[in-house]
Amino acid sequence: MIEQFSKKGLIHLFVVYTVWSTTYLAMRVGVNAANGFPPFIFGALRMVVAALILFSLARLQQQPLKPTRRELFSLAMVGNLLWMGGNGLVLWAVQYAGSGFASLIVASAPIWATLIELVLYKKKPSLILIFSLFVGFVGVAVLSLPSFREGSSRDMLAVVSLVFAAICWSLGSVIQTRRPVNLPPQVMSGYHQLFASGGFLLMSLVLGEPMPDPTLSSWIAWAYLVVFGSAFAFTSYIFALKLLPINIVMTYAYVNPVIALFLGWLILDEPIGSWTLLGAALVVVSVFGIFRVKQQVEPKLQRPTECAAEHT
Repeated sequence: MIEQFSKKGLIHLFVVYTVWSTTYLAMRVGVNAANGFPPFIFGALRMVVAALILFSLARLQQQPLKPTRRELFSLAMVGNLLWMGGNGLVLWAVQYAGSGFASLIVASAPIWATLIELVLYKKKPSLILIFSLFVGFVGVAVLSLPSFREGSSRDMLAVVSLVFAAICWSLGSVIQTRRPVNLPPQVMSGYHQLFASGGFLLMSLVLGEPMPDPTLSSWIAWAYLVVFGSAFAFTSYIFALKLLPINIVMTYAYVNPVIALFLGWLILDEPIGSWTLLGAALVVVSVFGIFRVKQQVEPKLQRPTECAAEHT
């Protein structure tokens, strides 16, 4: 089977597997309270620099950069849902929740996206889809149960934030699909992150975050997310989509949370209990079922260009 696939495409997919699996770990290190980088200031700085890198790469490749006024509104709205809502809430939550746990909750985004589509567009789900959604919600509940039973109020709030992060990302993804922008993926992502940087700064002011006093480890985590997460791995994701079948590329959704969970345990000594393993299995099975149904019902579904970017 492997011989049938582009070797270059498989290399790019391996980059997506490995780099995006480490971004939750980097976020947790970057906004750790002891490292002096408030989460929303951390995110704002990352968004600005990542946007400049993406615009520069697009300019070197002579890609079109100018959107219409209508597209600017869509880019601003979707960018803040995806990044300020989806990524910003994760940054806040990983101050108190483990990186592996966060990756598992956010991995439920396809479940929420499917539910949003069913409600907004009044689609009739198949029995398999209903079952897949049910399994996914049970998985999220199982993952969250220990925090609600034994955790502090901040632990519980972190779980709620992660769930809302997945919902924000899902809503942004659905809106983007229904309000397409005639720009290359790199340029779209650049605008999304540029507009989101304003949302991050506004949230930082609302929360009264202190001035940052980051340690070296926090700066290293920030630089890693900017260079490898936002630019390098995202570019590999685009190449993988061009060179490989979409069902192969979308396996990142099953692989990334598992690797992130393992890395959190290995490097940060984050505990992995039976509830976590059970919840992880249910979420992965649910996402697999949803993708399978969508492949059968929508065989000509457009290739996603931002659906994975919550990892970047």
